Amino acid sequence: MGDPILALMIGSAILVIFTFLFFPSKGFYFRWKKSKNISEKVLIEDALKYIYDCEYKNINCTVQSIAGNLEISSNNALDVVKSLQSHKLITSSERLINLTEHGRSYALKVIRIHRLWEKYLADETGVNPADWHDEAESKEHELTEERANELAVQMGNPIKDPHGDPIPNRKGEIPQFEDLHLNSLKANEIATITHIEDEPSSAYSQILALGLNPGMQIKVIQVSSEKIVFEAEGDEKVLAPVFASNISIRKIRKDEKIQENFRNLLSLSKNEKARVIGISRSCRGLQRRRLMDLGIVPGARVSIAIKSPSGNPTAYNIRGASIALRNDQASQIFIEGISQN
Repeated sequence: MGDPILALMIGSAILVIFTFLFFPSKGFYFRWKKSKNISEKVLIEDALKYIYDCEYKNINCTVQSIAGNLEISSNNALDVVKSLQSHKLITSSERLINLTEHGRSYALKVIRIHRLWEKYLADETGVNPADWHDEAESKEHELTEERANELAVQMGNPIKDPHGDPIPNRKGEIPQFEDLHLNSLKANEIATITHIEDEPSSAYSQILALGLNPGMQIKVIQVSSEKIVFEAEGDEKVLAPVFASNISIRKIRKDEKIQENFRNLLSLSKNEKARVIGISRSCRGLQRRRLMDLGIVPGARVSIAIKSPSGNPTAYNIRGASIALRNDQASQIFIEGISQN
């Protein structure tokens, strides 16, 4: 007869191992299965977004192009396509893939969540603009449609994301905008930036480095095959035509006010008084809200209170309070002088 203590120990060990592997919801097997299901969901939703983008840009979509976009093997891409077909999300003919009405609706729901989250990151947080897309890429698969609708209401139901892309509404309808590209403008023409493409990331990074954002007015100074020179918020910018094609614009209408004579708070002299006329479009999220909470809003009067020995920061009198601002903050605040008479 075996040792009962040894048998008990072996039985306990087996029970512990079994519990570790198969405990409901928290066991290794269930966590692995959940992770596998999430991975499949991510692939399906990313594929739907890609197919929608192909249709939007009138580009043929194939198994091979899906594999390239999702960075998976052709065999895995074929499995994704089969799954999409089994759920009646796509149709395929002559190797070309198209969304069904149900598939297009699903794709637009994912796109809506992605763009709403980018808008949230831009307006409500201090996340770096270069990270908005990647952050939203993961959130779009986690956020429920109900929570996305609540987020939209919280932000006032925006119709565009921070890049200028239209946000589908809760019915899956997407606004259409007829925009041109920056490299279609000629010298002396004035336009408003409506959209900045965030892919490829190398081009987007260069555009971000110039401080360009949707909503900015620009005036073209010079156009050549090598570069486009233009003015934005009083500063001269230079872009190669290949990067300028990532910027969509709308020409200024005759009834629109043209923004000119930009002057920032850094230019204010010691005994001068000025009035705030706005904050740069490149100042977003928590930083923009902080400045507004400090009373830096259009119409607010401002003067220098104390300059530090190094000149950075500087204390300004704004609405009866003394507020210290760094030079990089002051450079984003636009002012106009007030007559001393």
